[in-house]
Amino acid sequence: MPKFRVIDADGHCVERDADLAQYAEYRGRPLRDEPGVGAMPFFPSLDGWFRVVGDALSAGDPDSWLTFLEDTGIEMTFLYPTSGLAFGLIQDRDWSIALARAYNDWLHQRYMQRSPKFKGLALVPVHDVPAAVVELRRAVTELGMPGAVLPAASGLGKGYGHPDFHPLYAEAERLDAVITLHGAPSKGWGFDYFDKFIQTHTMEHPVSQMVQLTSMLFDGVFEYFPKLRVAYLEAGCGWVPYMMDRMDEEFERRAARWCPYLTKTPSEYLRSGNIYFSCEVEEKTLPYVVEFLGEDNLFFPSDYPHERRREQFMDDIPHFEARTDLTDRVKEKILYHNARSFYGLEARSAT
Repeated sequence: MPKFRVIDADGHCVERDADLAQYAEYRGRPLRDEPGVGAMPFFPSLDGWFRVVGDALSAGDPDSWLTFLEDTGIEMTFLYPTSGLAFGLIQDRDWSIALARAYNDWLHQRYMQRSPKFKGLALVPVHDVPAAVVELRRAVTELGMPGAVLPAASGLGKGYGHPDFHPLYAEAERLDAVITLHGAPSKGWGFDYFDKFIQTHTMEHPVSQMVQLTSMLFDGVFEYFPKLRVAYLEAGCGWVPYMMDRMDEEFERRAARWCPYLTKTPSEYLRSGNIYFSCEVEEKTLPYVVEFLGEDNLFFPSDYPHERRREQFMDDIPHFEARTDLTDRVKEKILYHNARSFYGLEARSAT
């Protein structure tokens, strides 16, 4: 069992079209009895790559998850989609609304009603912001979800700093709900010419998160919504100090013209306490990130059951606890307390 209490800030469910069809209704027609269901996927492909996701196709169900939590000593997991990570690439606005609602209902019934150890993050139709506001409100107030996941890759033609998304952030602030960004698709980020998946996978997560962080920060999201809690997931955290320096340099030279509404430097916003990042247990730069960013805004993601066999996950927490370049206080925060703070567990417990 772990030395410290552990919360998994980013695990994954596995959503299958046949299951989602039981909850989906498109333009007034329930899909559960449609003969064509299964012939074409509900979610777009992440990209053109064949992706082997470890045990995910067989191990992402609630039973396997509960066994995994017991065997690792993890107390709770916050669940994100698998194929739904391509949600932002949907072209049909009406289908995005219908599919988000079906996914959230399925996630709530299949996982959250099965065990309090499961907390699901809602998909919201970013293709239609008023509808996204409605779905966020429903997911939080009716389904008990802590907030929403926005797909870092989308076909929207704009970043999440765009003022069009302000109503969604205002509602998240009002609900005390979190907004998270999760990557996966490589399409459209400038390296579609790669001919090796190792190249694509190296770049797809950090590039998408860098783009969205830059958009949100310089477009003033964290100035206009100072209570909004946002997390950037599955890109590690070593890129964060680089971006802090890079954005500070740009701010020093060009803020007066391009973002005069910002009252702090980018690095000050990032140290303000409401912007979080997941880290990897083996990141060698983690002590420097802790020193540069702070120790209160990093948390542990299992990423189970993606990309690896089950047994390959089992050493992650022991490896992290055995590190000699981090204090026990920092380890405990990363493994437990910071996830509680971000997802609002203390406030909900007090209530």
